[in-house]
Amino acid sequence: MFSASLVRWFPFLAWPRPDATLLRGELWAGMTVGLMLVPQGVAYAALAGMPLVTGIYASLIPALVAVLWGSSSRLSVGPTALTSLLIGASLTGLAEPGSAQWVALAAWMALLTGVLQLLLGLVRFGWLLNLVTSPVLSGFTQAAALLILASQLPALAGLRVPLGELLASPALRHFDLLGAGMGVGSIAALALAKRFWPGFPAVIVVMGAAALASQALGYAAGGGAVVGALPAGLPQPYWPGALPWSTLGALIMPVLVVTLVSFLETASSAKVEHQDGGTRWNENQDLIAQGLAKISAGLCGSFTTSSSFSRSAINLYAGARTGWATIFACALVLVALLWLTPALYHVPQAVLAAVVVTAITGLIKPALLPQLWRISRVEAVIGLLTFAITLAAAPNLYWGVLAGLVVNLSHFLYQRLHPRIIEVGLHPDGSLRDRHLWHLPPLAPHLLALRMDAELDFASASALERTLSERMADLPGLAHVCLFAQPINRVDVTGVETFARLRALVQRHGCTLHISGLKLPVEQALERAGMLAAGPQLRTYRTDAETLQALQQIGTTMPVETA
Repeated sequence: MFSASLVRWFPFLAWPRPDATLLRGELWAGMTVGLMLVPQGVAYAALAGMPLVTGIYASLIPALVAVLWGSSSRLSVGPTALTSLLIGASLTGLAEPGSAQWVALAAWMALLTGVLQLLLGLVRFGWLLNLVTSPVLSGFTQAAALLILASQLPALAGLRVPLGELLASPALRHFDLLGAGMGVGSIAALALAKRFWPGFPAVIVVMGAAALASQALGYAAGGGAVVGALPAGLPQPYWPGALPWSTLGALIMPVLVVTLVSFLETASSAKVEHQDGGTRWNENQDLIAQGLAKISAGLCGSFTTSSSFSRSAINLYAGARTGWATIFACALVLVALLWLTPALYHVPQAVLAAVVVTAITGLIKPALLPQLWRISRVEAVIGLLTFAITLAAAPNLYWGVLAGLVVNLSHFLYQRLHPRIIEVGLHPDGSLRDRHLWHLPPLAPHLLALRMDAELDFASASALERTLSERMADLPGLAHVCLFAQPINRVDVTGVETFARLRALVQRHGCTLHISGLKLPVEQALERAGMLAAGPQLRTYRTDAETLQALQQIGTTMPVETA
């Protein structure tokens, strides 16, 4: 067996040793995914504005690198609709789609996102993933899906002229009806296959049938838009050349967003895989693998890759157990590159658009916003704001994610700065609850009992100090103040200083301060600062039950049980 340190650097060494039974199952799963990789790669390359063959390049070497170095060996890595849209949108205005400059910029985006993800994985910064909440990601994804659909409608409808010319002089002659028919028919066939045969590689069958029909009808000879000739052979080593500082500045924000969104795609697939296998997800190792995959994509003249949720799900559905399934899928892509690219010549562009449209419809969930609204109206508004800004800022889609992040972090900070602080009373069920909300009597005469459900740190300390001073001013004749401190998990320097002022405030009013349920880290920090020195006006208790017994002795007749 290999050492743990060696397996850490080369995760594929931990794969189970293959036998005939294992390889038969992996072969079937790999062929199923491989038959989807080629047509989807070509379609997503068109979405990214790249030469179509680069979509196949992105399905070969990056997929191989990702599976060898990733902790999630059953992910299907390659071009995805969302990442391809971000690339195409980000480069709009910087170069002509499909040109050498466009390819160079797309390669630079792959290199920069790859290096960034690699560094984040090496320094174990996978926790940054938690900065993007579900409402932000959902709002962005819904808007991006609609933009992808809008971008594919002209090709799907067989539109021969720019949209502006169509609006200026609407006429049926502007449409290629045969191409539109094949596109719509492909959508219908793919939708039926997805519903009744979810594990069947219908994409390659539909594209093959469309290519045969196109060739038989002389569609290309009649001026129809087809894939055309694709170069055969392996991708060559590629270097995009120097990147001017001005162009680098224009790419910084798109690179950051693509880095984040592409890894969120990976996370959504990886979590499903590890839940299925009962294993723990190592997000940092997958960051390293995804970074290396993107770097390899840039160095072979392709574009940024990511993990496809749909292809990964099909890989699991087909019975993949290890990374050998992806090895077989890559072998099929290799065969396609070497010998089968001429078969794609007659595939109509409308059919490529149909492949993208069918793949993206799974991202559109109209019921998502009402569901968020029922759970949290604030987070629903954040999701809706992200959705609206993403649409309004197109093609600069990154503004939607950034706006959602800023608003969400602002909401988080607002909650930290305004913690929940309640005056507690004893509920009939024995638990301590909000006295005013449940209309409960005080725990004892001349007593103010508070509980703060937050850490005692720089963010919440001032709120506790303000609340205590205001409540004490409103309660003349107060003799006791009790702080139920069990929810407080941590205290920082600001919190210690605030505690000192709270103790002094209570003493100035001639009251006794009762502290209940201090956790050990908080207690140790306060003791080191000398804040828990014994005195006649300070009493501490280990449990809430002990506290209630002590408070009972100052005049209350409450029961002593607590939840």
